[in-house]
Amino acid sequence: MDFSKWVFVIFILKSQFSIGVSVISSDFLNLAKKDEVFNWMVGIRRKIHENPELGYQEFETSKLVRQELDKLGVSYKYPVAVTGVVGYIGSGEPPFVAIRADMDALPMQEMVEWEHKSKVPGKMHACGHDAHVSMLLGAAKILKDHTHLLKGTVVLVFQPAEEGGGGAIRVVDSGVLENVKAIFGLHVSPALRLGQVSSKSGTLLAGSGFFEAVITGKGGHAAIPHHSIDPILAASNIVVSLQHLVSREADPLDSQVVTVAKFQGGGAFNVIPDSVSIGGTFRAFSKQSFMQFKHRIEEVIIAQAIVQRCNATVEFSSKDKPFYPVTINDDKLHKHFQSVGRDVVGASNVLNMLPLMGSEDFSVYQEVIPGYFYFLGMMNESNTKPAFAHSPFFEINEDILPFGAAMHASLVANYLNEIQQSQLDEKHHDEL
Repeated sequence: MDFSKWVFVIFILKSQFSIGVSVISSDFLNLAKKDEVFNWMVGIRRKIHENPELGYQEFETSKLVRQELDKLGVSYKYPVAVTGVVGYIGSGEPPFVAIRADMDALPMQEMVEWEHKSKVPGKMHACGHDAHVSMLLGAAKILKDHTHLLKGTVVLVFQPAEEGGGGAIRVVDSGVLENVKAIFGLHVSPALRLGQVSSKSGTLLAGSGFFEAVITGKGGHAAIPHHSIDPILAASNIVVSLQHLVSREADPLDSQVVTVAKFQGGGAFNVIPDSVSIGGTFRAFSKQSFMQFKHRIEEVIIAQAIVQRCNATVEFSSKDKPFYPVTINDDKLHKHFQSVGRDVVGASNVLNMLPLMGSEDFSVYQEVIPGYFYFLGMMNESNTKPAFAHSPFFEINEDILPFGAAMHASLVANYLNEIQQSQLDEKHHDEL
C-alpha cells in the first residue's frame, strides 16, 4: 500500500471510531435519564439507603451489587478487600481503565423523615455513597450496552470502607488494579447546582490523619483540687495550644487544620477524674507539612501535660484508621475530564474549584495510578441551603443519578478511545 492510501486508511479508522464514541458519549446522559434506567438506579439507591452498613460490613450492599452485575451479564471478582466487588466490561484485554464507587455508611442516626429512611438505628448514608454505588451500576449498564465501542476493558471498583477504614489501601494491596492505566472517581456535592461538575488539576484534597491522647493525672474530690492533679485542666490547655500550631507555626499560605472532636473524662459533677481522653483529626496539603504537623501535635500534647503535672500518651492513625495521602489529580486526566464534561453536561457546567481541606482515600489509588477525582452537583433550585455531608439531615437529590452514570461511562469510553488513537498514531509514525 502506498503512502497516500495508508494515510487515508488511518484517517478513516481514527475518524470513524472517534465520531462513534463522541456521538454515543454525548447521548449517554439521555440514555441514563430514560425511565427504565433512572427508576432502576433510584430503586437500588433506596434499597442501599434503607440498609446502611459500616466499613468492611457491607455484606448486603455487596450482595446487591453482585446480583445486579449478574443481571447485566458483567463478570466480577469477589471478595476484594473483604466486601469489595471488582467488575469487568469490554474485551478483557488491555488497556484497562477503572471507575470507583465507595459503599460504606456512617455511624449516625438519620434525622430526615421520608419513606426510605434508614432502617438501622445509629447508621446512615450521610455522605452519598448509596448514590455513588447506584451511579456506578448505571454506568455499568450503559457500558455493557455499548461494549462494541470499548477497545479495552473498564474495571468497576465497588470499594468498602472509605470513611476512615482505608478500603482503597486493601484494594490496591489485592493486586486487582496492577494493569490499570487510569482511575476516575466522583463525590456528590450539595454545594453545586444539579448537573454541574467541578475539580482541578493538581492538589485537590488534603492529606489527613487521626490522633488520640490519654492525659493521666490524679483523681480526687472537686472541693479540694490541691490534693489532685487535674487532667481536665491539662487537656483543656492542650486543646487551646494545638490551635496555635496553625495560627502561629504554619505558613499562612500552606493551609493546615487540627480539630479536637473528642473530649471524654469524668462522670460526676464533684469528682476530678484520673484521666481524660481526647482525639481528633489533622490535615495538610503536602506530605512534608503533614509529617511536621504530626510531630508537633505529639510534642505539644506531651509538653502541655507535663506543665500541668500530668502524663500523656499519644497514638496516631492505626490500621483501622490509616493516614490518607493528599488527593492530587493528574494534569492530563484533568484535560480529559474537561473535554468529556463539556460533551456530557455542557461547557457552562464544567467548573474549576479551589482545594478543600476534606480528604479521600481515593488518593491511595493516585499514589500508584494516574487518577482523577471530581465533584458532581445535586442542589435543587428550591433548596439553596442544603445539609452537607456527614450531617444527620443530609439528603440526596436523586435527579443526580443519570449525570453520574453518564459522566462515569463517558470518561472511560473516551479514555480508551484516546489510547487507541495514540496507538494508531505511533503505528503510523513507525510505518513512515
